[in-house]
Amino acid sequence: MDEPLKLLGAGDPAPFQVHRPQGTSPFILIADHAGQSIPARLGDLGVVQAELDRHIGWDIGIAGVTERLSEMLDAFAILQTYSRLVIDCNRPLEAAGSIVTSSDGTPVPGNQAVDDNEKVARALEIFAPYHARITQELDQRSAGPQAPVLIAMHSFTPTFSGTARPWHAGVLYHRDTRLAHALLAALRAEPGLVVGDNEPYSISDGSDYAVPVHGEQRGLLHVELEIRQDLIADAQGQHEWAERLARILPALLPNLTQD
Repeated sequence: MDEPLKLLGAGDPAPFQVHRPQGTSPFILIADHAGQSIPARLGDLGVVQAELDRHIGWDIGIAGVTERLSEMLDAFAILQTYSRLVIDCNRPLEAAGSIVTSSDGTPVPGNQAVDDNEKVARALEIFAPYHARITQELDQRSAGPQAPVLIAMHSFTPTFSGTARPWHAGVLYHRDTRLAHALLAALRAEPGLVVGDNEPYSISDGSDYAVPVHGEQRGLLHVELEIRQDLIADAQGQHEWAERLARILPALLPNLTQD
């Protein structure tokens, strides 16, 4: 039997970072597209840095928002380290978007001829440990007195395929609308915000991983939040959005967790 392909080397970062591991908040913050690292073995995937810095390489600004929100809430947060162009940690492994050959018009030459061994290596060394750590945390906290509440943190590009997006944020959900509808109403009550209802994306079992697996299958309160990237591209915007969410999210729980 052939030796399994080894993807990550000694100089590569771990596949995730954890903030506030002992956080006392019920909120569990996950950021599937927080980072833009690429394993040294893959070079730059044939994509120039200017393209990797665009939305195709990561969710711009969401790491900063998630880290600040984690601090404000005293909440456990886990941030994925590697670029979504290496493997998308919010896609089922069998989904076409798991390892893309192009994104928003940009070819990814390093993904054009990925064989099964390479796919397995990316899944085993990046996707699997990230989701295993989320599972571990949810298992541990679900055994405690207060059920965890899952917040999947994302950001979206202001313009996609030449079309401007009017929303400042979007609230995404699938079957379970409890937290999503409450958050949608609260954000829409904020002065000046245009908030999308399952915009600019919607969730499905075939295209998404975190909400169906970590949220719906466990019956946890959960939501996926999308924030427009131009609003959180700098530290001030990241702080403003973290402050807003730290004020809004805890206030929603009492009405959703009554026996």
